[in-house]
Amino acid sequence: MAFDPSILAVQLVSGLSRAMILFLMASGLTLVFGVMRVINFAHGSFYMLGAYLAFSITQMLSTVSGGFWIALVVAPAIVSIVGGVVEYTLLRRIYHKEHLLQILLTYALIFVLNDLTKMLWGVELRMVNTPAALSGFVDFAGHKFPIYYFFIIGVGLAVAVGIWFLLQKTRFGKLLRAAAEHRDMVDALGYNVGGLFTIVFMVATWLGGLAGVVIAPTIRISIGMGMDIIIESFLVVIIGGLGNVWGALLGALITGQLYAFGILVLEKYAMAFLFALAALIIIFRPSGLLGKSTEEGG
Repeated sequence: MAFDPSILAVQLVSGLSRAMILFLMASGLTLVFGVMRVINFAHGSFYMLGAYLAFSITQMLSTVSGGFWIALVVAPAIVSIVGGVVEYTLLRRIYHKEHLLQILLTYALIFVLNDLTKMLWGVELRMVNTPAALSGFVDFAGHKFPIYYFFIIGVGLAVAVGIWFLLQKTRFGKLLRAAAEHRDMVDALGYNVGGLFTIVFMVATWLGGLAGVVIAPTIRISIGMGMDIIIESFLVVIIGGLGNVWGALLGALITGQLYAFGILVLEKYAMAFLFALAALIIIFRPSGLLGKSTEEGG
């Protein structure tokens, strides 16, 4: 069979849309670690919760025009509130504990949130309809691209710009960067570090919830869907550098494209390329592509 060069464009767009979902997830993961030094294995559960909330909201507003757009605003906000409650009641009690205890707690949260989701929505697969404005296709090089793919890419880029503005151009962002490097000094200056951590965790879970809403029209929503995405998200932060938001973006772009084009080589084993790259990064650049190494003072 002759190779069709136009298929590269298809994989490029597919890889970019996948990369933007991974960036939304990985940016939340790396933000929490960068500021709070907490490895949050439960992050995928907030992604799942965002998807289920999108389903419920769109179902309740099925007779109302723009139900998906309302879900896009409301569902991540609800997830963010849940994240704030989790941080305030559980996580802030273990900030000074070793990472193993943090991992055990956040891993236990996965099962708790999965069971709560099962109680509320049952075990049936759920679907969210693609909004009418984004349900068409764009013809290019003889192939049809779903308009929704470009919407996902646009959301990811908009969030990247928003995070850049927040971290670099606002007083709050400067405070976050200061807390990431010298949290004791920030505390000594009279700032409420506990409240700051709560806000950071709420922002991170908002990003996870947003990713869940955005991906919902393209997949079947199910219990445990957060486990698959969290594995890929950790691969992204390993590649880009844990604690570095721009590393999360770079890692997501590399991971998305590597998976998309890996399918062309070994369709059933495309994930193997991601694990192979992560292994190489761990061996030769343990801090990640944009992470600070110990020798650099990170």
